[in-house]
Order: sequence, then structure tokens, then C-alpha cells
Amino acid sequence: MTGPDNPTLFSDGPDHIERPVFADGKAPDALRTIGEVAAALGIRQHVLRYWEEQFPMLRPLKRSGGRRYYRPDDIALVERIDRLVHREGYTLRGARLALQGKGGEKAPVGAEAATPPIPSTGPASSELVDRLRALRNRLGAALG
Repeated sequence: MTGPDNPTLFSDGPDHIERPVFADGKAPDALRTIGEVAAALGIRQHVLRYWEEQFPMLRPLKRSGGRRYYRPDDIALVERIDRLVHREGYTLRGARLALQGKGGEKAPVGAEAATPPIPSTGPASSELVDRLRALRNRLGAALG
């Protein structure tokens, strides 16, 4: 079901990043409220407001009463921040530096070291473990 609260998502470009399509009748380059952006991207409004403090380049228009309006470039930047922080494992500081072109730091990957080994019960489980490891490596290569 699509609508203003449930936008249609589609893959776009070589990275196959899902871009929101707002089904509210507005032009694609129209200004969007923080609520519309939050619903389309699945990011809570308070997180968007916090990111405005953490990322100086994220500056939506503010109108009377402090109401925020996001331009298409602002929405694209929010998508990039979300990808860096939630999919690629960057810290907020690292994402900010990466967006500024100064590199950036990824969050420490302690989960792999803390994962206990999977007990083997025979050739079938060994094959499964190998397939899972190969899949994990392919995912890591695609995201990193």
C-alpha cells in the first residue's frame, strides 16, 4: 500500500539504493516536512533533528515557528548519512568526516571476534558453515 505515509521505494543507479517516491501529488523537487521525510526513510524525527546538530552540512529550511522543510538535496544527504551510519558501520564523527571528504572511521567490528564458533556435527553442517561464511564475505565486500 502506498501513500504519503507509505511511499513506494525503487532501486536507482548502480548502487541499487532505494530512493523514496512520495505519493502525495507534490512535484519531485517539492519541499518536504520532517514528518514526510521521516516516514519515507524510516528514520524518526528526533534522529533527523539530532543529525542536524551533528552534520553542519544538513541544514533544511526553517520557516515560521521553526518548522523544517527538506529540499531534495537535504533528503539525499539524509539518505547518505543513514547509509554510512546504519549500513556501513561509521560512527557519527566518521560519517561527518567521510561526507566532508576527510576519510572517516568505521565503528569497531567487535561482533565478529565475540561470535563463538559454530560446533560441527558432520559434513553437512561444515558445508553450511562454509556457505554462510562466503555469503558474509560477499555482503561485507558489497557494503565496505
